[in-house]
Amino acid sequence: MSAGSFSDRPPLEGAKLIVLTVALPLATFMQVVDATIANVAVPTISGNLGASYSQGTWIITSYSVANAIVLPLTGRLAQKFGEVRLFLISTALFSLSSMACGLSGSLTSLVLWRIIQGVAGGPMMPLAQTLLMNNYPKKLQIMALALWVMTVSVAPVMGPIMGGIISDSYHWSWIFFINVPVGALVIILSRSVLAGRESQKSRPKWSAVSFGLLTLGVGSLQMMLDRGKELDWFNSMPIVVLGLTALVGITLLLIWEKHNPEPLIDLSLFKSRNYSVGVALVSFGMMLYFGIVVLFPLLLQSRFGYTATWAGLVTAPVGIFPVLLTPVVGHLISRIDVRYIITFSFTVFAMVLFYRSRFSPQADLAFMLYPQIVLGLGLACFFVPITSLTFIGLNPAKIASASGIFNCIRTIFAAIGASAVTTLWERRETFHHVRLTGLVDTYNPQTVAAMDSLSSLGLSEDQIAVFINRQITNQGFILAGAELFKLCGIFFIILIGLCWVAKPKLTSHS
Repeated sequence: MSAGSFSDRPPLEGAKLIVLTVALPLATFMQVVDATIANVAVPTISGNLGASYSQGTWIITSYSVANAIVLPLTGRLAQKFGEVRLFLISTALFSLSSMACGLSGSLTSLVLWRIIQGVAGGPMMPLAQTLLMNNYPKKLQIMALALWVMTVSVAPVMGPIMGGIISDSYHWSWIFFINVPVGALVIILSRSVLAGRESQKSRPKWSAVSFGLLTLGVGSLQMMLDRGKELDWFNSMPIVVLGLTALVGITLLLIWEKHNPEPLIDLSLFKSRNYSVGVALVSFGMMLYFGIVVLFPLLLQSRFGYTATWAGLVTAPVGIFPVLLTPVVGHLISRIDVRYIITFSFTVFAMVLFYRSRFSPQADLAFMLYPQIVLGLGLACFFVPITSLTFIGLNPAKIASASGIFNCIRTIFAAIGASAVTTLWERRETFHHVRLTGLVDTYNPQTVAAMDSLSSLGLSEDQIAVFINRQITNQGFILAGAELFKLCGIFFIILIGLCWVAKPKLTSHS
């Protein structure tokens, strides 16, 4: 492939454009799914490999840490190798490491290959976005962005569903094996349409200090987020050390990069008001959204007796509206101020979450299912407008770097959301458990009647105590979940104000 710039080549048309439209979102879907597909299978995998659940969580942590470190390097790697070549190499390595993960016979081997898989997967998502934008006709770029974003929206929902079904019905290795034919198809299709369309390459200077600080800061932060809940957060010395290391590493990285003439991370991107606002919106929005994405299936499985597969199926309808409406939203962006669309999205999120805060032990399937469909309406209007607000108008040469930083911060904040929500859920349950236990008064006629009713069923005093305690625990978790849904809804309302800080129209100088 000859070196050159995308700007001096005409955009793709006809069949080649269709092939590109299939290949690049498919690569994004594969990479994003893999970030979540193993989550529900950790107990199965760790048990099969003779490891504890605690050790098994490194299957997730190793991937997420490696992925988070490499994401901000995408722009610099693309300058050195070319965007097309780097994308093909990353996809090939991702597919091969996926096969190796499935063939692993020990936890050590699996974790090692998950690290390699995370490194390979890092550039795939930002480069898929960059290659779509740079090869689509200018008037259809928003539509290209919409198609890419649609896969990002649906994939996190599909990952746990696919993981649950595979781990329940097949061997866990197929969680990784399914990437191999998909990756091969992506490589064949992408290579066929992107031949001769390589981006301009250069020899960027690499700063060992920048890379070291990035690895130290981002790696420590991601490990802290992945392991914090299990180790009781800052009551644990390892988490304190990781937190301080992350703080020092990221602070020194920002100071160093600000004065570095050839920075590894292009902080000048944040001089654009819209880029800064867009990154903030997607980061805080993903923190809230991913928190509820993690919490909802947990409630279904632990408090309402749903299996992993059924919890996934009840969660899945959130993807209906993104699939149907994302192209429509992409079309509307050129006609409507995107700040109105983002406001609508956050309003829908808030309304659904306020409705969800009415959770009770008697909640039926309809209560679980219908709000999930409406939530998808907000999701359909979330990623595309925010991403267009962030990227449209940026120099094409900077899109790969900007996308890498954008996706890295979004990934970290999603992890923050998941960790924060699950931790708060358990701690609020403890509060409610104490409060509800205090209401069980043996002198209260209602309590006496309930205990007499249980006794008439043949339960002993100890069995009655266990039953009541279980009901209190169940109610405590449900109340805690309802509180968190309401809290996230309030924060979505607050975020509406932030989106209006952005400029209404994007230009190359915005």
